[in-house]
Amino acid sequence: MKTIKENFGTLVICALEIIVGILLFIDPESFTAWIIEALGILFLIMGLVSIIGYFRKAPKIAAAGQGMAKGLIGIAAGLFCILKNSAVIKIFAMLTLIYGVGILLLGIYKIQLTFDLLRIKKRWGLAALSSLITVCFALLIIVNPFTSTKVLWIFIAITLIFEAVLDIVSVFVSDTVKRTPSQQ
Repeated sequence: MKTIKENFGTLVICALEIIVGILLFIDPESFTAWIIEALGILFLIMGLVSIIGYFRKAPKIAAAGQGMAKGLIGIAAGLFCILKNSAVIKIFAMLTLIYGVGILLLGIYKIQLTFDLLRIKKRWGLAALSSLITVCFALLIIVNPFTSTKVLWIFIAITLIFEAVLDIVSVFVSDTVKRTPSQQ
C-alpha cells in the first residue's frame, strides 16, 4: 500500500497510457479523430481567450500583443480540426507517404554502398540485404500510406501499453529492492 501511495502519480499516468493504448489499438482512426476534435476544442478556447484578452487590454498594449490575430487563427484552427478532422487524418497519411519516399532514397543510397563494396571486393552481403529490406519497406509504405498509418498507430498503441506495464512493474520491483531485510 505504501508503494502505491508513494507512486500514485506514476501509476495514474501508466493507467492512462494503457487506456490510450487500448483505445488506439481497438480503433486507431476513430480515436485519432476524437483526439483531433479535442485539440480543435482546445484551439477554440485558446482563440476566444486571446480575443477576450485583446479587448480587455489598453489599445496600445493590445495592438502590440496581436491578440486578435492570434485568437482568430486559434478559432480557425479549432474549427478546421473539428469540422475537417478527416482531412487532418489524411495529412498523417501524406506524412507517411513522404516518410516512405525518404526511406526509398535511403535504400537507393544503400544500393550504391552495396555496389561500392562489391567493386572494391569487400563484404557486401549485409549491405545488399539491408538495401533490399529498406527498399521493400519503402515501397510498402508508398504503395499504401493509409494502411501504413494505421499500422503505425497500432504499433504506437502496443508500445504505449508495453511501456506502461513495464513502468508499473518497475515501480513495484524497485520498491522491493529499496527495502533491506531489516525493513521488511
